[in-house]
Amino acid sequence: MFKVLFFGDVMGSIGRKAIQKTLPSLKKKYKPDLIVINAENLAHGKGITEKILRQMQEAGVDFFTSGNHVYSKGNADQIFASNEFDIIAPANDPRTLKNFGYKVIKLGKNTVIMLNLLGKTFIDEQNIDCPFKTFDKLLKKVKKHKPDYIILDFHAEATSEKVAMGHYVDGQIDALLGTHTHIQTNDARTLPKGTLYVTDIGMVGAQESVIGVEKEIIIEKFLNNSKIIFNIPLSGEVRINAVLLELNEKGSKIKLINEKTVI
Repeated sequence: MFKVLFFGDVMGSIGRKAIQKTLPSLKKKYKPDLIVINAENLAHGKGITEKILRQMQEAGVDFFTSGNHVYSKGNADQIFASNEFDIIAPANDPRTLKNFGYKVIKLGKNTVIMLNLLGKTFIDEQNIDCPFKTFDKLLKKVKKHKPDYIILDFHAEATSEKVAMGHYVDGQIDALLGTHTHIQTNDARTLPKGTLYVTDIGMVGAQESVIGVEKEIIIEKFLNNSKIIFNIPLSGEVRINAVLLELNEKGSKIKLINEKTVI
């Protein structure tokens, strides 16, 4: 049995503090072999920094996936190129450096491949390649490593695109985990050909917010089409969304995790 504890998008300092506070008890409870977070919102809602990634490593995080916002701080290329962190970005985003859309992880006797792809529907980014066709190319490449398990973080907005991708990859990889919408979906399941699936893991962020941002800002956006400023609550109740993958050749399982803490 190989266990992966995978957290949804971690939103700003309140999300980081929640990881630091609760990860020790979650590790004790679930005993994961690998701990992963989606990191694209770590730095005040958009982007990453070396300091923040180190904080998360010190808290016990092993690996980082991301999404379109990972490039918001303008330093992502340098972070990737430094090889200090086990982090990937969407392989079909033209900003992603070559071979940083996936990574080979060796843990004991297990070889795990982490993949990252970005959806196209309702995603406000330019020149994104087709995630389905990019997946086909990636799969051919990573199979050369003879992995025991393959996990895909599909960072996408539209539920229909995520469900379609789930069926497209079913039987070819071990798990497809949706990220980006920050709302945990109640559809964690095993697809017909054996791939574990959830439309969205959710987030680690302020409960009394709109997907992690101060609710008043988003309400004002809907009322008056005002500009969204990524102000994130600094304290209060935090929603901790994750999934636990139990990977096994004899039959794998996916479990939704939905916890709370106060910062």
